Amino acid sequence: MPRTSIADLVLHPVRMRLIQQLGGRSMTTTQLREALPDVKQATLYRHIAALLDAEILTVTEERPVRGAVERTLALGDRLAHVQKEELQAMDAVQLRSAFTMFLSGLSHDFEQVLDEENAHLQEFLGFARAPLYADTGELEQLQSDLMEVLTPYLTPRGEDQHRFSFATMLIPETEEQ
Repeated sequence: MPRTSIADLVLHPVRMRLIQQLGGRSMTTTQLREALPDVKQATLYRHIAALLDAEILTVTEERPVRGAVERTLALGDRLAHVQKEELQAMDAVQLRSAFTMFLSGLSHDFEQVLDEENAHLQEFLGFARAPLYADTGELEQLQSDLMEVLTPYLTPRGEDQHRFSFATMLIPETEEQ
């Protein structure tokens, strides 16, 4: 039986939010329920199960809690983002859906920071847009260099650190732009 594509698995609003929560850290199912209070428990567990089956998530620890087993989850060995090849295989409708979901997730996170109880975090907000001029080789080098710079910051290294979302988009300009 063919393996379901990563795009088909992660391009679902609940699954995408689960993956975003687990990026660079492990969380228990209880912590995930608290982080996603608008998602019904049964729905959350169903999507966790689908991501576990696809090896996008993995169980890193199990411990008994009040007669049940609480699992700690992390991103699994299978990459939890859409690969370049999978993006190229998507049609325009799928790409629009993926991009809209990406923007929706950013918008949701942005709105949470604007809530009164999170006003102290507003000083860290930032967004910018800038043109880049590069040939294909330079663009690949830029992406590699950026990953090298970001890698030390992708996992927590101390107790006093705060988690931030860093999003990138790369959109080639058309001749009309």
